[in-house]
Amino acid sequence: MPGTLETSAELIAPLFPPRRSTSRKGENGKVLVVGGSWLYHGAPIHAAEGAMRAGADLVYLAVPRVIADPVRAYSADFIVFPLADQKLTTGAVRRLLKWMPEVDSAVIGPGLGWQPSDGVKLLCSDLISKKVKLTLDADALRKDVVSVCRGGEVVLTPHSGEFQRLTGEELPTTLEERIAMVRRAASDMGVVILSKGVLDIASDGITSYVNRTGCSAMTVGGTGDVLAGLVAGLMALKMPPLASAAASSFVNGRAGEAAKRLMGNHITATDVARLLPATLKDFDREDPQ
Repeated sequence: MPGTLETSAELIAPLFPPRRSTSRKGENGKVLVVGGSWLYHGAPIHAAEGAMRAGADLVYLAVPRVIADPVRAYSADFIVFPLADQKLTTGAVRRLLKWMPEVDSAVIGPGLGWQPSDGVKLLCSDLISKKVKLTLDADALRKDVVSVCRGGEVVLTPHSGEFQRLTGEELPTTLEERIAMVRRAASDMGVVILSKGVLDIASDGITSYVNRTGCSAMTVGGTGDVLAGLVAGLMALKMPPLASAAASSFVNGRAGEAAKRLMGNHITATDVARLLPATLKDFDREDPQ
């Protein structure tokens, strides 16, 4: 199909920006992760792991106060901000924005749970106005939320059910029809869509990538959260949205394949996240300046 590429190590390698050998802390990306609920504490952690393993220098994790302490105890690598309310209300968002340091990229939605979208819309519109790159996942994937993101650098990461919720259309079974539908939706919404499935499809409405890496063991919960965080992390490293989506899909799938080789069909999302560096290091480049 015209304008369609298949991901490969050779294709995505040039997409990764080099790191300055003289760079200092903070120059290589700062990411905000907003998600979680009283029920779903793991999803934002997985997303934060994906962002950190992408190579970002700093990851801020904003979660409801009820889970802030266990999330903080999980890792010393994240900076945890307790949201004021149980849900992402407009009041909680205003307090978060008042505290929030400057960030390059944000992933919003993992583990939020279904709730009124006013707070999510307020957060997205404010971040877009500040030129922060956005990755929307899970419960942030709603039409009214996406509508306030037009004009920004935004990646949506829906699975098939979330894609249908966004567009009102069920993804077809044939690959060419799926590519065409994802491309059309991305064009209509003015965003990049990374449609997750047995084959991932990333499109900005013009160019599309098909990714064939991954394995059946990755049906375990949380691998999509890792992927969303990885997309946000690569965007924080100044990789364009479509390139970030395509590269993340390839790398996340490769890490999942590596996990299955080690552990069979008994892997977790944490296993995938922890094998990301072994995959990503092959694409590391350094600028001597």
